[in-house]
Amino acid sequence: MLFRQLYDTPLAQASYLIACQATGEAIVVDPLRDVQPYLDLAAREGVRIVAVTETHIHADYASGLRELAARTQARAYVSGEGGEEWRYAFAAHDGATELRDGDVIRLGNVTLTARHTPGHTPEHLSFLVTDGAASTQPMGMLTGDFVFVGDVGRPDLLERAARVADTMEGAARDLWRSLRALEALPDWLQLWPGHGAGSACGKSLGAVPQSTLGYERLVNWAFQVRDEDAFVREVLAGQPESPLEAHVWLHDGLRVVDVRDAASYATRHLPGTLNLPLGRSFVTWAGALLDYDRGAFFLVPDDAAADTLARDLVTIGFDRVDGVADVHAALLGATTEAVPQLSALALQGALGTHSVTVLDVRGRSEWEAGHIDGALHIPLPELPARLGELPEVGTLVVQCAAGARSAIAASLLRASGITRVENLVGGIQAWQAQGLPIVRD
Repeated sequence: MLFRQLYDTPLAQASYLIACQATGEAIVVDPLRDVQPYLDLAAREGVRIVAVTETHIHADYASGLRELAARTQARAYVSGEGGEEWRYAFAAHDGATELRDGDVIRLGNVTLTARHTPGHTPEHLSFLVTDGAASTQPMGMLTGDFVFVGDVGRPDLLERAARVADTMEGAARDLWRSLRALEALPDWLQLWPGHGAGSACGKSLGAVPQSTLGYERLVNWAFQVRDEDAFVREVLAGQPESPLEAHVWLHDGLRVVDVRDAASYATRHLPGTLNLPLGRSFVTWAGALLDYDRGAFFLVPDDAAADTLARDLVTIGFDRVDGVADVHAALLGATTEAVPQLSALALQGALGTHSVTVLDVRGRSEWEAGHIDGALHIPLPELPARLGELPEVGTLVVQCAAGARSAIAASLLRASGITRVENLVGGIQAWQAQGLPIVRD
């Protein structure tokens, strides 16, 4: 049997390629959206991917199951457990095979036996892996988000993140029963989890890539609790802020503010968020642009930023902090956007030849001292109320003095649904540094 783990550090996510070396048949378990690494690995090892599966429906990253199956003409296997509402909607269209508890996937001498292990999600499967060329006993179990090294998968996400009411206690009890079902399995069984340290799918995941069932019985807190009610209380206590919470806020149309620096935000951010970088000008623009009656939710890079955020907002009397979440966790596996950055020379080349409007968001005195010919002037504090003055077609290139205010304005425009926005790097200072002309009214 060939066994390879592929680990994505930013996502703290593990996927697996397992093959029968006698027949060259391989399966990939829990693939990421970028399927090229699996294709490359299979080519290096001289095996062909004939099957693709996953342990559960993932909420923290986009699955590559369908794409990998299509690229390799492999059969897709998905969970058929969890009830009708948890069935994979694409299964029938794609010809995917639905797996039930006890079903077996065969790859030459290698078998993967599905075990229904609900708790983290209702349809969750784990897979007992047996190398039939060596033994009839399973070598290990692919546990997905069921059992981690030192922890178990959190059962509260449906209620706390997806807001499916009254589900987390029932899921915690499902998780308890799934753990009890492991009692018949041997201590030497290896455990290959779907996540490592850094994932928000549990509260204390270990950094070791794999373990054994016997060792987890000794050290994993979840195996030490022998009372069901006590387990439910413990597994639901102290779970980290759900990375999905930010997506729910945005889905509900709430104001979500990303307080990272402008460069980090421009590179990658959640669509619909407003960028107000923490720093000397944060309170100025927070006071000018945030709605004191509406409140806001905030994405922060670390605990220190959260503390600074709280102190700064208190100083301007903004008391409607409706939620705070870790921005890095929110970005994991999410669909993100970037703000295109345009240089002064590139802007000069675009003016007059393309449908481009320069939006100058500086103050009036700055505008009067000199501006780019043909620019539209709307000071940043007035922008939310004057969106109707913007042209309905063409690209908006936002510009300020040096780039800080224009970055905020670009995020505000994009959060308002105007996505044809670019930011002038270095502002009018960069424009003048290139010897480009300004005009005065």
